[in-house]
Order: sequence, then C-alpha cells, then structure tokens
Amino acid sequence: MHGDTLGTYAYGLWSIVIYYVLFFLLFAVSFLRPKKRYEWRSMGTLTGFLVALFTEMFGFPLTIFVMTALFGEAYPALNPFSHSSGHLLLVLLGKSESHAALMNLHLLSNTTILIGSLIVFIGWIQIHRSKGDSLINRGLYGIVRHPQYSGLFLVTTGFMIQWPSLLVLLMWPIMIITYVRLAGMEDKELAKIFPTRFPEYRNTVPAFFPRIIPARLSSGSLPGGFKQPR
Repeated sequence: MHGDTLGTYAYGLWSIVIYYVLFFLLFAVSFLRPKKRYEWRSMGTLTGFLVALFTEMFGFPLTIFVMTALFGEAYPALNPFSHSSGHLLLVLLGKSESHAALMNLHLLSNTTILIGSLIVFIGWIQIHRSKGDSLINRGLYGIVRHPQYSGLFLVTTGFMIQWPSLLVLLMWPIMIITYVRLAGMEDKELAKIFPTRFPEYRNTVPAFFPRIIPARLSSGSLPGGFKQPR
C-alpha cells in the first residue's frame, strides 16, 4: 500500500489520502448499509479512524514528528520520514530498513485485512438472502451474532498492525466501543422482535468472537442473528 520508496520523504500525498478514505468508506457503507441515526454515528467513528489512518500514512506524519522531537538522535530510524520508518512496530524492533521484515509485516496485516473483508462480505450475502423474514441461523451467524462487526474489527486491527500512529491508537478504541454499543442496541431490538427465541440465541452464540467449544441449542429452537436487509 505504500510503494517501494524506502529512503525518501513519502508524505504530502493528499490525493492518495482522499482515494483510500473514499475507497474503504464506500466498501463499509456498501456492505454495512447504515440507515438509522445510531448506525450513521458508528459509521462516523469509522470515518474518523480511516481519515486518521491514511492522513498519517500518506499525508502528514504527526506521530513521527512527535517521536523524533521527543527522542531526537535516539530515535531508532536512519530516515524517519521514509515510508518504511512509518511502520512503528518495525522501528521499535530496529527492523525498519529490513525488506524481509517489511514484507512479513505486510503479509500479516494484509492477510488480517483480507480475512476481515471476506467476513464482512459473507455476512452481507447472508443478510440479503434472508430477505428479512426469518432469523439467520446458518453460516457465520451460527458462530457469532454480529459477524460483520467482527470482520470490521479484523480489518481495522490489520491497519493497526501496519500503521499504529497516535491518532489511529486514539480512534480505534473509540470506534470499537461505538460498534459494541451498536451491537447491543441491535440485540435489544431482536429481543423485542423474537422474545422467545432470541434470549437462548444470545446466551448460546457469542457476539463477536467464536467459542472454542460451541454451545448447543435446545432441540427445535431456531437461533438467529437477524438483520434487516439493507
């Protein structure tokens, strides 16, 4: 995502900032499909996360300015304003000039982002196939109640691994809390729509992360991670 320039000043690329923010925001809006006010509020925190991420990644390296000002010559990077030195995990490990370390970091972060994106996409497919007239009790919704949010958490974690700047570290927990609260609101709505079936589903299927040993639903019950089609 950052090009091959390892030893030059690699910021001030505002057109790239705008492109990536719009690209990932369009992806999120397309597959999460916010409609209600509290859903758009959650989307607003995701937008803030994306703006913070790509601004520091391609626009203005605030974190690097702060860290070089604090540590001066002790800052462990020969060229702190190259893109390779923007990967703070590698800088702290003394591997910012290592092509192998950079490739491994990209492999880890991009794999995490890809898996998260696939989860969001598959969850979207299940929602639309349900046509909103039944509880979803198959596939991802039989493993976790909010798989699209789980996928979103994975995508943003991948970005955190790749570019853990101060603004990103600030926005990420705010975004996570917002979506956890959104999931709680959806659970309350489901409890009203399915007062007899949803309580067992909620007690059996975790919200975001699958259990190592899945719990069993009672015979004849119909679990579901119901979502209105967007």
